[in-house]
Amino acid sequence: MKKQRQPIELIKVEHTEGMERYPDVLFEYAPNTVVKGVEDAPGRFRFTCENGLTLRIEVVNDAVLRFRYAPTGIFERDFSYVLEPAQPATGVTFAEATEQYMLSTASLICEISKTDLRTRIVDRQSGQVLCEDAEPFYAAATQMKGLIELRISKKAPKEARYYGLGDKSCNLNLRGQKLQNWNTDAFAFDKNADPLYRSIPFYYTLNAGAAYGIFLHNTSRSHFEFDHKREGVLRFWAECGEMDYLFIHGPKLDEVAKRYLHLTGLPELPPLWALGFHQSRWGYYPESRVFELVEDFRRHQIPCDAVYLDIDYMDGYRCFTWNKDHFPDPKALIAALRKDGFQTVVMIDPGIRVDPDYEVYRSGLEQGFFCRRSSGELMTGPVWPPSCVFPDYTLPEARSWWGELYRELYNEQGVSGFWNDMNEPAVFKVNNMTFPDAVQHHYDGDPCDHRKAHNIYGLQMSRATNEGLKTLQPQKRPYLLTRATFSGGQRYAAVWTGDNVASWEHLRLANLQCQRLSISGFSMCGTDVGGFVDQPDGELFVRWLQLGIFHGVFRIHSMGNNASGNASVDENAVQEAAAADRLDQEPWSFGEPFTAQARQAIELRYQLLPYLYTAFRQCATNGAPVIRSLAFYDQEDPQTWDREDEFVFGPHLLVAPVLRKGAKFQRVYLPKGQWLDYHTGATLVGGQFHRVALKPETFPLYVQAGAVIPNHPVRQHTGEAVTEATLRVYYGEGMESVWYEDAGEGYDYATGAYCQRRFRTEKTADGFCLTQTVEGNYQAGYERIRVLFLGLPDGVGGVLVDGKQVSFDSKGDGLEVVLGEGFGEVRVDVFC
Repeated sequence: MKKQRQPIELIKVEHTEGMERYPDVLFEYAPNTVVKGVEDAPGRFRFTCENGLTLRIEVVNDAVLRFRYAPTGIFERDFSYVLEPAQPATGVTFAEATEQYMLSTASLICEISKTDLRTRIVDRQSGQVLCEDAEPFYAAATQMKGLIELRISKKAPKEARYYGLGDKSCNLNLRGQKLQNWNTDAFAFDKNADPLYRSIPFYYTLNAGAAYGIFLHNTSRSHFEFDHKREGVLRFWAECGEMDYLFIHGPKLDEVAKRYLHLTGLPELPPLWALGFHQSRWGYYPESRVFELVEDFRRHQIPCDAVYLDIDYMDGYRCFTWNKDHFPDPKALIAALRKDGFQTVVMIDPGIRVDPDYEVYRSGLEQGFFCRRSSGELMTGPVWPPSCVFPDYTLPEARSWWGELYRELYNEQGVSGFWNDMNEPAVFKVNNMTFPDAVQHHYDGDPCDHRKAHNIYGLQMSRATNEGLKTLQPQKRPYLLTRATFSGGQRYAAVWTGDNVASWEHLRLANLQCQRLSISGFSMCGTDVGGFVDQPDGELFVRWLQLGIFHGVFRIHSMGNNASGNASVDENAVQEAAAADRLDQEPWSFGEPFTAQARQAIELRYQLLPYLYTAFRQCATNGAPVIRSLAFYDQEDPQTWDREDEFVFGPHLLVAPVLRKGAKFQRVYLPKGQWLDYHTGATLVGGQFHRVALKPETFPLYVQAGAVIPNHPVRQHTGEAVTEATLRVYYGEGMESVWYEDAGEGYDYATGAYCQRRFRTEKTADGFCLTQTVEGNYQAGYERIRVLFLGLPDGVGGVLVDGKQVSFDSKGDGLEVVLGEGFGEVRVDVFC
């Protein structure tokens, strides 16, 4: 007779409200003796216990292993909104020893215990133990609720550091933290708030010089304890679904980051205008106010590429409509703004107003595209309108319908980009600010309740929007900003950190959050510069702008004098209040000297656009984060492990933003190597701290010795023609730098319409040499290239360009040569 497989059962009475008379039964699952190890497909291995609990290991590639646990031996459908399709690796060896099974790839050995399924992963080259289970896998379910916990426990070595997990406001090193992932409308959050708007269940471990990552591939509410109890154990668990996680080997942190992005999807190169400066506010209406705003930008000569319209532009908060009293001719308004160099971005929320006369509501209702409760009734709730329904973006037909709704705004009226807000999803006037767990979702053919779909609701909304925009204008790169998302959402939209506060604490949090988001896959990220809630003073505002220079999304956004967002509002109350007393937060709002300082900060962003655009191109092709914490620059240096203030921007710049009110000096750590002041070329030695004097209009900014940083002249928007560029060349040992260009819009770059210049610098016996190679067939059409050498030793004897002597000029702290864009070599002779 075949032995029946039974989980371990413990009887437990749970007094659930409304069911006091009925005891619930708690089932606990833990592995017992392993009876077999079977390779059930190339690169896939199954290990089954006598009680039915099963572990399946998939070798994704030599550096990535996927672990899936089924408490009863029955696995869920292998479906993902996150992982890119991949075939399991081949060339994996399998062996059996007395106490364990072993899987080996070219770089890893995975050992599986025969007694309790604990796993241990070893670096095959060095023999170092990288990751080891501290306890066996554990799962629990109840008769009434089903699965309630699926847990993995890992050993947490004393010196190990932990990074990542996306949008968290705690310290950069996660050790000691207890955190959860559940997308939440976290209005005016503080440094201890958790969870926040996004869920990115991916973290890094750095220990003994080696790094790896863990991605929990489960969309339900998840929890992470990073040795929170100080017992040397890291635990993570999900509340339902399947325990499914991926181990991602480095051994460098940067390598883990790149592999994670290749697994979850590389972001697309944004249009160039999206990297310009953007201005937003809750309350830019009527259209005369918008015209006043853009005229003020041009009058003050402060660059700006985009203006955002918040919910005020809609007719009664009906998405995809216009308030014709405030905006009588949207198409003419948008055309006028574009003529002056401004793109228009408008907000779209998921909450669709319940109104039988509203076409979006009527068509979605007729086609069955809105979420329903388990009883079958529509899920309704207040957001900005008093009653809304919500599309089920996990239904493919609903996604297609949603994408088509953008046609009039995008194709006919000329809106350039969109801003998906309130998509945690947020619902007002309820305790948990979101849907009840029992709301049903299609989940692309695998129906589930909201526990499983909540965290990917915003992800699927941004996917539906992105795919719709690409269908409507396939030749145009979409620009989309989303508040809520999940791992993999970088493929569809940029993110910002939500409703922050105008305070110095939140300036510090902005720095931490964007570092963490970038290393967690979302390089196209930013904050509400100056704070959304309350109003900053001039000093805080300028310091925030200086930080924002180095965030992909560089946008001022403020609440003005509007009411708090977490309540349903009267349709006219917000608009009447905003008209009565404006609380503006534009770059000139604080008067001099702050206007000049704000202008200087925004101008530096536009000068650095060639460098920033190149960094985003590299992120889109190889997954390199645009913003990196110092540990990602040099993980061998213990001083970098817990540094939070400084960060690396792109491959060569180090930024030390000023985060403290009234600071006159700042202690800055520079990693090992040689660094030069970005502006002056003054040389500083790395591997030590430096005390730096501060000025209100500047902040510490450094460049790796030998790097080349491309600059453009200041322009008022990215649509202005550029006839020259500057290469800032920093004296130092040999290094390679890249400058990538294309049309800044569209996809012609995919067929060769790009220009990629590679620069190599080298110290020689008698000077310093810069060489250039060019690939691609895009013609930028520069009339001249200014090559500015900084940090050169005294005593320049001459400059040769492609072997010919040329004249040069002293310019500030550097030496400048003016050339044609096709030069091959510039050699500076230096008499030391």
